[in-house]
Amino acid sequence: MTVKTIDTHQHLVETRRFSYQWPKRIEVLAGQAFTYADYLAASAGMDIDRTLFMEADCDDWQAETNMVLEMVDDPATMISGVIANARPEDEDGFDAWLDRVDGTAVVGLRRILHETTDDVSQTAIFRSNLKKLTARNLTFDINFLARQLPIAVDLVQDCENVQFILDHCGVPNIEGGDDAVWQEGIKALSRCPNVACKISGITAYCAPGQASIATLRPYIEYCIESFGWDRVVWGSDWPVCNINSSLKEWMTISKAVVAHEDRANQERLFRSNAVRIYGLDLS
Repeated sequence: MTVKTIDTHQHLVETRRFSYQWPKRIEVLAGQAFTYADYLAASAGMDIDRTLFMEADCDDWQAETNMVLEMVDDPATMISGVIANARPEDEDGFDAWLDRVDGTAVVGLRRILHETTDDVSQTAIFRSNLKKLTARNLTFDINFLARQLPIAVDLVQDCENVQFILDHCGVPNIEGGDDAVWQEGIKALSRCPNVACKISGITAYCAPGQASIATLRPYIEYCIESFGWDRVVWGSDWPVCNINSSLKEWMTISKAVVAHEDRANQERLFRSNAVRIYGLDLS
């Protein structure tokens, strides 16, 4: 019997409604819309029955959040929660945003930090604002490059009561093959009990045509071995996973890597950890 999966990293890129800068830099995404109907088609037959919408760095990210919250209210959608964009460095607007999303289907926030300067997450206001999330039962997803993982360690240690989720396995440089810095950073983060690791996004870091089980297995296994089965979740990173791969191919690789594990561990990775870590109500 297959494990029903919660996709904890499902984007929508609604270019007919909003503007985005980052897809313009990616040939397979540029100029296209990626709607919820497209996601259903891409994930068909893969036992994904719930998703978490992950903010997509939309120029109007507050309107993006409002759009998806309306979708969550529709029982026909699989979206069970929203990880919304936020700006913890905003001294004036962050509290108002917390008040706006309070009591909604927003289960966490994210600020893409690998595309900002290294000092953004090191400011006092950024960390002070993050520490407010615990009282609101909100998590914080973090994106850091491998070279930035020491910055991530410093952040999560200072905000020890906040639940962090490291996206995309800490962005290993798979194509470059320089793993030492990444491995050291993953080990250091895994020693922080308030951090979980998201097994997602790494097909994009392979050389073209190299997104295979053989290539990706060492990275997936290293993260699971470091964080343990209780602190890993799975995400598709659709449609970004279309770089070098597809949602179906990434799911096939992920399940093949852990196929030898007992059902309880597979259940943790693909479902139950997401429910616990993000505080999901699936009723």
